[in-house]
Amino acid sequence: MAHHHHGHGHDHAGGDGDRDTDIDWAEMATHLETQAELFTPLYAQVFSWLGKEVTEPGLIVDAGSGPGVISCQFAETFPGARVMAVDGSEPLLERARERAAGLGLADRFGTLAGELPAVLADLEYPVDLLWAARSLHHLGEQRAALAAFAARLAPGGTLALMEGGLPARFLPRDIGIGRPGLQARLDVMEAEWFERMRADLPGSVAETEDWPALLTAAGLKHTGTRTFLLDLPAPASEPARAYVAAYLSRVREAGADGLDAEDHATLDRLLDPDDEASVHQRPDVFVLAAHTVYTAVRTA
Repeated sequence: MAHHHHGHGHDHAGGDGDRDTDIDWAEMATHLETQAELFTPLYAQVFSWLGKEVTEPGLIVDAGSGPGVISCQFAETFPGARVMAVDGSEPLLERARERAAGLGLADRFGTLAGELPAVLADLEYPVDLLWAARSLHHLGEQRAALAAFAARLAPGGTLALMEGGLPARFLPRDIGIGRPGLQARLDVMEAEWFERMRADLPGSVAETEDWPALLTAAGLKHTGTRTFLLDLPAPASEPARAYVAAYLSRVREAGADGLDAEDHATLDRLLDPDDEASVHQRPDVFVLAAHTVYTAVRTA
C-alpha cells in the first residue's frame, strides 16, 4: 500500500520491488519536503517543548532525516548546535545539504548516509539530542535499534521518538458524494498495509508498541510523553490541498484491491481537478493531525 500509515504525515510509497511495501524514498523527495513544510507549526510546538528538556545541545542527530526539512528547523531552533542528518538515501541527503546551504546553515550542518541503526557507529561524537520521527518503524528490529540509539547518547543526552498519535483527517464524514465514512475505511486499509510493511522488513520482529517500556528496556529513563496537534482548518491552503491530493492518489494507486467500486469512484472524483467535488476545489478540505513524542534520557 503506497501511502502514509495511521493517517499521519509520514508517507510510504511503493517501489518497484516484488512487495508492494518496498519504498522508493528518493522518488518521494518533493512530497516528503512539502509535507514536512506543511507540518512546520506542529514541529515548532515540539521543539519548544524539547527545548525545555534539552538545553543548549552541542550535537543533534536527526535519524531518518529524509530531505532535511526538520533537520534544518532544528539548526535554526538551536543556534548553538551542530546538526547531523542521517538517512539511508543519499539523494535525499543531497537535498538536505542544499536546503541547509540555502538557509545559511552549512557551517554547522552535516549528513551521514547509511542504514540505521548501524551507520550511527560512524558518528565521531556522542549525541546530546537524537531525534527519530517515525523512522524507527521502518527498522525490522526496533528494540535493538533503540539500544543502538541509546548507546550513541552522551551522558544526560535525550532520545526523542515520534511514533503513533491519531489518524489524520482531511474531510467531513459525509462529503456529499459516495458512501459516508470514506476516511475511516482508508484507515483500515492503511493499518493492514502497515502490518505487511512491518512483516516484510529484513529481520522483522513483532514488538508490543509500548514506547516508554521499550525506551526503558534500552536503558534510558522515560521523561515525557506529549501529543501535538496540527490544526489547519477549512478552507485549506494550496499546499494543504496538494498534500491531501498526494495522499489520496497514493491510496488509489496502491489500495485498489481494498476498495469497493463506489469508493473507487469517489476517489476518482476527489482527485479530478475539474470536478467541483474534488479536493482541489471543495471548500470543506482541512488537515487535522496529532503526533505523539516520547522522550527519554541517558542517566549514566
